[in-house]
Amino acid sequence: MWASGIRREKSLPPRLALAPIELPADGYAMATLAIETAGAQPPRFSIEGGSHAATVEDVTATHNGWQAILRAGVLPGRATVRVEVAGSPPATAVLTTTLLPGDSAGDGTPDFLRLDDPRDRTAFRRWFTFLAEAQSFQKPSQRPVEITDCAALIRYAYREALRSHSGAWAAEARLPLVPPLEPVARYQYPYTPLGAALFRVREGAFQPSDLDDGAFAQFADAETLRRFNTYFVTRDLARALPGDLLFFEQESNHMPFHSMIYLGESQFSKDGARYVVYHTGPDSGGPGEIRRLSLPELLSFPDARWRPIVANRNFLGVYRWNILREAR
Repeated sequence: MWASGIRREKSLPPRLALAPIELPADGYAMATLAIETAGAQPPRFSIEGGSHAATVEDVTATHNGWQAILRAGVLPGRATVRVEVAGSPPATAVLTTTLLPGDSAGDGTPDFLRLDDPRDRTAFRRWFTFLAEAQSFQKPSQRPVEITDCAALIRYAYREALRSHSGAWAAEARLPLVPPLEPVARYQYPYTPLGAALFRVREGAFQPSDLDDGAFAQFADAETLRRFNTYFVTRDLARALPGDLLFFEQESNHMPFHSMIYLGESQFSKDGARYVVYHTGPDSGGPGEIRRLSLPELLSFPDARWRPIVANRNFLGVYRWNILREAR
């Protein structure tokens, strides 16, 4: 019991100072949150009302408390950052992130999707090629049912490369192994202003109205991937980078456009050889198959229409994802 006349002091919440209080939702912009407190233990953070609008990074001690770096996501909104220090009531600060509406390349892909950080580009390439190659080792019954042709394999690997690769994701993906690869840091699918609609499906530079007027969709065939989601690099296969796409156009009324994924060196074989992987698509009434060929095998393929060489007029060239386009 407390003696009469003695009052129990109420502890005060930590004092917070956030600067700036508004950031572009570009996935890279940073704000500094200063936390004034006498608490010796690092504070705990949670983000309410917009957990994908910002993340907390780099918490460090200062002479009068702690400092945290808040990194904007690409999904605009108001992120309420709740800070809890042991023995004190919680305090909150509000960070507002605003839509990044630009299209610096004028290719229809919004700048908030572009992976400007070289580490992000490398992370995407590694995940994209790993996921595509992994499907060539899977039993057909273990593959996602959506993978029925060349474009479907590409869409699957592209989308899943941009996800958060959690334990739950790994279990659902049923992969033969999950590598310790760095994730793409700028954003995770589907937490962007486009939601699940990753692929541009019509011509034109990006406009904010494209977010909800049908300019983007979850489905895109091989021709649409080539025209609106990638850009031409070369017809010289020696200049291809892992994750690039090889496109072919054949004289056929049924699915004339076909694509292959250039893997570079395998993440499975470790034999130093370079490979491509692709789905044949339905063939002769059957479901088709996923094939993984070394470059020598592909360059000497029996049907010359599928050889990625300059002399083959059916070979359209090497294309690269718009999100990997580097600023000039």
